[in-house]
Amino acid sequence: MLDTHPLSQVTHPKVDPRIQIWLQSLRKDQITIRIPEIADCELRRELLRQRKHKSIDRLNKLSQIYLIPITPETMQKAAELWAWVRNQGKPTASKDSLDGDVILAAQAIIQLRSFKEVIIVTTNLKHILRFEHEGIFVKDWQKTLNDFNI
Repeated sequence: MLDTHPLSQVTHPKVDPRIQIWLQSLRKDQITIRIPEIADCELRRELLRQRKHKSIDRLNKLSQIYLIPITPETMQKAAELWAWVRNQGKPTASKDSLDGDVILAAQAIIQLRSFKEVIIVTTNLKHILRFEHEGIFVKDWQKTLNDFNI
């Protein structure tokens, strides 16, 4: 699963050649890329604001194939996660915020029904690592690229 920043790099019109090699490696190893709808929304709103039409076109193409939609079940799980981290005294956003991190984590947890493990690739380790547990792994974006010897 690609969080917002890695997704922005993948959809950039001038994709870094290292990212292209990484994507090819994933395809070769039959690793499925998924785009959480919350990451799509966070990236899309900024691309729209900046009128970055080429990136929006690339995002549209990827999302048509790889999007994980937000469902009522996702939002129910996100509410549970929000309460859980808040009760631990480790919130990932202000109490009035929608909190995309818990929505992303909820989407990852629900994906475990279809995949034996889910890796969230992110630059936001501080918040997302709180949701790592059996079957859910969190990897730093740059380290992920390095793991593929790029």
